[in-house]
Amino acid sequence: MEPPGNDVVAFESAEKIILRWDSTASEDAREKMIFAGDRYEIDRYLQAVDEIQRSMEFATLSDDQNKANSAIQIAMARLEDEFRNILIAHTTPMEAESLTDSSPLPEEDYEDDSPLTKDLEHQESNSSCSYRPTNSIREIDLMPSDAIYDLRCIAERMILAGYLRECIQVYGSVRKSAVDSSFRKLGIEKLSIGDIQRLEWEILETKIRRWIRAAKVCVRILFASEKKLCEQIFEGLGTATDDACFMETIKGPAIQLFNFAEAISISRRSPEKLFKILDLHDALSDLLVDIEIVFDSKSSESIRVQAVEILSRLAEAARGILSEFENAVLREPSKVPVPGGTIHPLTRYVMNYISLISDYKQTMSELIVSKPSTGSRYSSDPNTPDMDFAESESQTPLALHLIWIAVILQFNLEGKSKCYRDTSLAHIFMMNNVHYIVQKIKGSPELREMVGDDCLRKLTGKFRQAATNYQRSTWVNVLHCLRDEGLHVKGSFSSGVSKSALRERFKTFNAMFEEVHRTQSTWLIPDTQLREELRISVSEKLIPAYRSFLGRFRSHIESGRHPENYIKYSGEDIETAVLDFFEGYQVSQHIRRRSE
Repeated sequence: MEPPGNDVVAFESAEKIILRWDSTASEDAREKMIFAGDRYEIDRYLQAVDEIQRSMEFATLSDDQNKANSAIQIAMARLEDEFRNILIAHTTPMEAESLTDSSPLPEEDYEDDSPLTKDLEHQESNSSCSYRPTNSIREIDLMPSDAIYDLRCIAERMILAGYLRECIQVYGSVRKSAVDSSFRKLGIEKLSIGDIQRLEWEILETKIRRWIRAAKVCVRILFASEKKLCEQIFEGLGTATDDACFMETIKGPAIQLFNFAEAISISRRSPEKLFKILDLHDALSDLLVDIEIVFDSKSSESIRVQAVEILSRLAEAARGILSEFENAVLREPSKVPVPGGTIHPLTRYVMNYISLISDYKQTMSELIVSKPSTGSRYSSDPNTPDMDFAESESQTPLALHLIWIAVILQFNLEGKSKCYRDTSLAHIFMMNNVHYIVQKIKGSPELREMVGDDCLRKLTGKFRQAATNYQRSTWVNVLHCLRDEGLHVKGSFSSGVSKSALRERFKTFNAMFEEVHRTQSTWLIPDTQLREELRISVSEKLIPAYRSFLGRFRSHIESGRHPENYIKYSGEDIETAVLDFFEGYQVSQHIRRRSE
């Protein structure tokens, strides 16, 4: 042990160094920073602090203790300033040239060209930072090693002197400002849950896309790098000091980040929100492992819990929206017939919607685990189709929901078809719409696989039946005019034909065909192939029957007066007129006649 005299000399020498750098007593000390100077001066000051702390342990006299306490307070105030200054001086590593524009860009113009995002995508950054990969986490060295060494030296002495809280507060305030700056560069705004819920959905859609990109950068790079810096400076200096500093820095920004997703998860549900909610769910689910790695301590448990709870609420929101969408399809009330019996806007909307659902097959299959609420529950409700899924036991719950949506859409359309006064047009309407449903299912491999061939066959049968019903309701009476019954004079079958009855028959046919031509040329079958198939089917029944009738009875009319009043059209005229059907526009009331 050193002689007591040497202890006094050492203390006085250390005290002199401490007082020389007392910024409250010296203008020179206020203007200069110790750690901005040479290494010799830095080491002398740290050794002086160590000596004062050592002397405090052995001080026995009250005066000695007071002097030591005074010196240590001056030293801690100085070290706190030095600590803050070093932090501030080295808190610009993410201020790269590509991040200088703090105003968020629109979605179509926004490019993630920051070092953060570039590193996330495994691209090279212009930054001189080095990286240490941990799974998908990419940690940036936020400060040079010499600055970290100095910070650790100061932190060690402040903590030993009982100034842990002051050290944490200084660290947290400076680093949080850096995180806030990065948030601004990433377009993360300070919005409360209420603020977010009051925004128009179109605005939120853009913000959701931006949030997903930013959240990946924040968790995998920004937060992870802040945690690494805390470990580099504070690890081993007290109990969980590094974690305390990390939470002091990150807790506020993390809550701000996740509050956005939470606001979306508890917002009012509506069908248009489903797909962005699924995007959020997928992004957060993908980040969950990284969140558990970055926020792995007891003190950061609340962040992990919040993320898991948000994920659960997003899943529940998706399930709720699907259920509400089904109910909305079933109850959609519009009763105004669409002109020409074309495809109803509801049909397009619903089928495009479930096609998008099929694009999220993996996520939705994980979230949808129960069958639709159908069957016996609705068996007594005439406003709801009854459907038994017992024959579809091999189908997934999601597939059953999609089939159910197709069923209730068809049920709703059948109700809308009753709004047409013309029964034939009602059949055209059903044919068009069910055919569209079939084509949309066939056009999506994922949707077709989930719905299955059995459902597709049933739907195909439905639109073919509607086409058959149309032909019956339109053409049975027209073709009835071309029958022989009622034209022959009784008792002279071989040669006796009633010319008056025959003339009346031709007049009736002409009037009926002209009316069909006038009205059904305004009807619309938008699918070219379906339109052509139906025309061919009509022609195959009508043209041979008309030509045969004309061939059998033309001479009886032409031998009389004014035959042109009764035989107005040739077979070719009728064939040409059929080509006008289902085009969706008004044609001349007179059928084009090739004979003229």
